[in-house]
Amino acid sequence: MTVRGADTVVRAAAVHTLVAGQEPQRVLALVGDRIAALSPDPHGLDDWITEATTVVDEPGATVLPAFDDTHTHLIHAGHGTHDVPVHQAHNIAEFLDLIRWRAVNTPEGQWIRTTTNWQELNLAERRMPTAAELDQASDRHPILVKRGGHNDVVNTLALRLAGITEDTPTPPGGVIGRDEQGRLNGRLIDNAMDLVEHLLPAPDVATRIDGLRLASSDYAATGIGTVRDCHVPLPDLAVLQAAREQGVLNTRVRALVSAIGMTDPSQIEDLLDGMEDWRYRADPLLKVWGVKFVLDGGLEAGATEEPYCDHGDFYGTLTWEPDALARSVEAVVRRGWRVGVHAYGDRGVRTLLDAYQQVLECNPGLPANMLVMEHGGLADATQRERAVALGIPVTVQHPLLHDTAEVEDGFWGPERVNRLFPAREWLDQGALVTAGSDFPVGAYGAMRSVWGMVTRQTVTGVRGPGHAITRDEALALHTVNAARLTGESALRGTLTPGRLADLTLWPTDPTTCDTDQLRDLNPTHTLLGGHTVHAPRK
Repeated sequence: MTVRGADTVVRAAAVHTLVAGQEPQRVLALVGDRIAALSPDPHGLDDWITEATTVVDEPGATVLPAFDDTHTHLIHAGHGTHDVPVHQAHNIAEFLDLIRWRAVNTPEGQWIRTTTNWQELNLAERRMPTAAELDQASDRHPILVKRGGHNDVVNTLALRLAGITEDTPTPPGGVIGRDEQGRLNGRLIDNAMDLVEHLLPAPDVATRIDGLRLASSDYAATGIGTVRDCHVPLPDLAVLQAAREQGVLNTRVRALVSAIGMTDPSQIEDLLDGMEDWRYRADPLLKVWGVKFVLDGGLEAGATEEPYCDHGDFYGTLTWEPDALARSVEAVVRRGWRVGVHAYGDRGVRTLLDAYQQVLECNPGLPANMLVMEHGGLADATQRERAVALGIPVTVQHPLLHDTAEVEDGFWGPERVNRLFPAREWLDQGALVTAGSDFPVGAYGAMRSVWGMVTRQTVTGVRGPGHAITRDEALALHTVNAARLTGESALRGTLTPGRLADLTLWPTDPTTCDTDQLRDLNPTHTLLGGHTVHAPRK
């Protein structure tokens, strides 16, 4: 047989293909953007090597598929590369100083916004700043402080520009924060955030593209080759496309267009009209995957069956009326798009399954994995069984639990927090489960997530150890299972001939190394379609 020369040949101590039952290989050949051949003999593909072949010879390395982060927010990460880095602050004084420094270097009247990947319990005061405190940093610039995807704090000028007063009615599914005297404190939660956020001017395209370059490079440096971005505003598709055209996207992107802030099916129809131009763009690097809904709140407002620990009459917040959600989801699938819905608390999970069941009964024969549950944080055995029976996949995010366990203890109590993200039970009950980070709430990173699911470690110690899964299962959640969820099993998820050459090289074998090594383990190389997107600095 005549062998065509390979573009790249990679030799390693072990190549884990993740094909069930297949022993580790030692070398693989890449032609174009595909895997062309593998061999258990490190010199078994020498016939593929020509003068034009790049040979990556790493006798101590381990090769795995590139990982998917199936629930993250690359758009937020891109913004964060140019926002005020308040995640570096140790107390509110440092927090305000960082904003104050930015204000000195920002023209008066322009908006100032912060990074979102921080937790108030990491500040010495163990609380969020208030509007009055932000006014000390600047009362001449509107300031937007974001924490995660569900919480804003703004200064007095931002409240004034938004027309928010003490008489402003609270929008359905949202919270306008007040202090003990009933005065505005600048806090906005869930559907109340848009009262201010719609005022922010979009950064210039060049800045946005550079942010995506930096953020996607950082994902790739942790072993992430594909991100399923679960909050992409419709206009940001054009920014992603521009980044792709300039060749600066260092991960594949599967975009869920955001319906956050919407509460009516007519709004969804308008959103779907705007998505039509993206329907037939067959680009392996950038694809629109579907629509993202948020049904309940996050850490402070996830909808629960039992009251919160600190509020005997508070059960979290539903951001959609259930029937309106069902009709909106139905509108999406009838147009041929897929749906991911955030459901965090157990009441949120139950309400979502009611809506999904209604959609399935009215639309028999929907393709597999059209309807996805994002998080399913507090799903109990009955809800898990029901989801499996309905064919609903679930995405879980241990990094979210790791970073927020202490925060959540204060709202839900330790017993409920221990039950979050029961990956072991989801798998045992037959669900399609995939894994991610939910950055900026949790830290992204391939092995950081694997370590968390294997150990159930959090900032407050091991939580719910009975929910832990094996290392092989955790790897599959980011690779084989992730490709099934996105409908790309024929292209990605395993290392076999004909599939895309998306792979990672690790300095030690993640399948056998000491568990404690996994948390901070990063690859030396990440390849995407045979092209190196992360490698050691020269």
